[in-house]
Amino acid sequence: MDRRHFFLTSLAGALAAPIAVDAQQTPRPPRVGIVMPTPPPPARQPWLDGLREGLRQLGYVEGQTIRLEVRWPAGVTTPGSEDLLLNLLALPVDVIVTRGAPGARAATAATTTIPIVVAAVADMVRLGLVASLAHPGGNVTGLSDLLPELNGKLVELLTETLPGLTRVAVLWNRLNPGAALQAEAAQTAAREVGLQVSALAVRSPDEIAEVLATAAKGGVGAVIVVGDPLTNEHRIRIAQLALQERLPMSFISPAGRSAVEAGGLMSYGQELPSRFKRAAVFVDKILKGAKPADLPVEQPMKFELIINLKTAKALGITIPPTLLFQADAVIP
Repeated sequence: MDRRHFFLTSLAGALAAPIAVDAQQTPRPPRVGIVMPTPPPPARQPWLDGLREGLRQLGYVEGQTIRLEVRWPAGVTTPGSEDLLLNLLALPVDVIVTRGAPGARAATAATTTIPIVVAAVADMVRLGLVASLAHPGGNVTGLSDLLPELNGKLVELLTETLPGLTRVAVLWNRLNPGAALQAEAAQTAAREVGLQVSALAVRSPDEIAEVLATAAKGGVGAVIVVGDPLTNEHRIRIAQLALQERLPMSFISPAGRSAVEAGGLMSYGQELPSRFKRAAVFVDKILKGAKPADLPVEQPMKFELIINLKTAKALGITIPPTLLFQADAVIP
């Protein structure tokens, strides 16, 4: 009996040992949960490509040393960010990446413990997402816009392009607190150089045509569009409507190139892929033990100017050579 007991015990130990060893040798790769506020374009997701490129450059291999759990609503009637976040938290994930004020606020409401990296948002301090840029103090960090500098430069570019400009309108999504801050900064910058300003705050895409028609009838000479999920998603329609009303349109937008390609006159800002690529650095530091509270929020310092010459020609606008020289990209 003793021998039989010894044999069975040894056999059980031998069978169990490889399993334990394998478990130690193949730990679960970290999971990064990514929540986007709107459905992706049908062809590609350049912002996600930016994050993946950043992670690859840092040595991560997707599916092996890191897993990306991407969530976005399938349409306007599907669950919002809150439900998508609850889905991620149930996995669980080690870091959450998002963008925009609504996405950031939804993430902070969902968790105060899991690190959150915000790839693009307006003033993080004024939105209450961090205590300060240098010392965030909570579970949020990432990239925050330079509102005065960004908007001041765009207004300068507009007045250089349109020397007789006296009145501008600012179009933004009033339901997005980050867009509201950006719109406020744009209006302030325009007033500081003596321009009259009309506020075009919309709640849905159905209101865009009406406010642009009203702006054109009111003598507005140009429109500044504040980029956010709503205006970015409907940028083609916005640009087409502006052309119909013969309104030069400039985008302060992380989707700048695509907005200008859609028919906007110009854009000034930093593209989403660049921001998500930089967000990968924050993810890497957090996965290696850094705390969001100790990772200073960064403010993009390099912005791209993109000009659409076809739109300029359609509107009878001559782009100054000095502006063309400054442009990072010119769409013929």
